[in-house]
Amino acid sequence: MAKLTYLCIACFFVALVASEEGELKIDVLQTVEDDKCTRKSKRLDMLSMHYVGTLEDGTKFDSSADHGQPFSFQLGIGQVIKGWDQGLLDMCIGEKRKLTIPSHLGYGDQGAGEKIPPKSTLIFEVELLDVQDGPKPENIFKKIDTDEDNKLSREEISAHLVDLSRQTYGFPVDNKSEEHQKVVDGIFYWEDSDKDGIITHDEFTGPKHDEL
Repeated sequence: MAKLTYLCIACFFVALVASEEGELKIDVLQTVEDDKCTRKSKRLDMLSMHYVGTLEDGTKFDSSADHGQPFSFQLGIGQVIKGWDQGLLDMCIGEKRKLTIPSHLGYGDQGAGEKIPPKSTLIFEVELLDVQDGPKPENIFKKIDTDEDNKLSREEISAHLVDLSRQTYGFPVDNKSEEHQKVVDGIFYWEDSDKDGIITHDEFTGPKHDEL
């Protein structure tokens, strides 16, 4: 579960990256008849999915079965990699897809943990199990910026990751671990445009406005 925790936390912050060459490829593996598709997934919906993730050489790096339960998240707000936010739209319950995701819509030049190397194309086979209305997105920048100075420090990002893990998975991540520090490093790689060690409101690409 710890591996999944770090992958999901990291992807929240790298979901909105600069466009590069390579496009998302979507193959529908199992369709649902129109009269049985009562609802299609859209931005802000809460989705419940089964998935298997592999590299191009077939090496599996994660799956919902490994964790003994489906994976649930809110679509379109950066809780998952951009390839998922784009590739799971307009999907029916019971539909299965294969997503071939270029690195810039996945984990980019940084990779993720030990299992996803830098610049990796990711292949996911996914099945949509359920769709529900999702909550209004919160102002993430404001939530992380605990000292209210309109900029984010490494300490604030680190503390937020610990809180996010506790709220989402029921246990905190180890903020002293090498893996945790790599996630923080990756966030600053993507978000700290001028590399001054601080992420400003303008630099931050996640939800940052109360009106969202």
